Amino acid sequence: MKRLFARLLAIPTFFVASAAIAQPEYVTIKMEIDVAKPAAEVWAAVGGFCDISEWLSIECEITSGDGGIGTVRSLAGGRVTEVLVGQTELSQGYTMPAVEGAFYNLYHGFVEARPVTATTSKLIYTLMLDVSNLADQAAKDADVARRRATFERALATMKGIAEGA
Repeated sequence: MKRLFARLLAIPTFFVASAAIAQPEYVTIKMEIDVAKPAAEVWAAVGGFCDISEWLSIECEITSGDGGIGTVRSLAGGRVTEVLVGQTELSQGYTMPAVEGAFYNLYHGFVEARPVTATTSKLIYTLMLDVSNLADQAAKDADVARRRATFERALATMKGIAEGA
């Protein structure tokens, strides 16, 4: 009986502790750029899982997998790990796995070459992440702006590569 009572007392403590944890605040950053090439040609030029090294000027190494779903890439000398979690013939989606002892922002990226006409396409890049760990709205806005600027530059580079500029 004492054990049961002790367990029942522990339940409210668990709920109070859980309530003190910040609620996730997910943001979505959608970006796109028009490309004067067919989507299949665009994707062939910039759609490899480690092509990010060319259009984001970052070191990339495939650490496991064959380029399909489940492939793992290491970026920036191992500072970032990403796992390919979705793939079509013209798109890919990736996530960052949780790191023990670090805030997990549930970061996901999705990049796609979408046909517009037979000779043109759009590159679409969408990021989704949790910003609840940031101090205030100004810090959240600055983080989103920094990420948007980085990936808009990447899209412009991808366009240049795809168009042969």
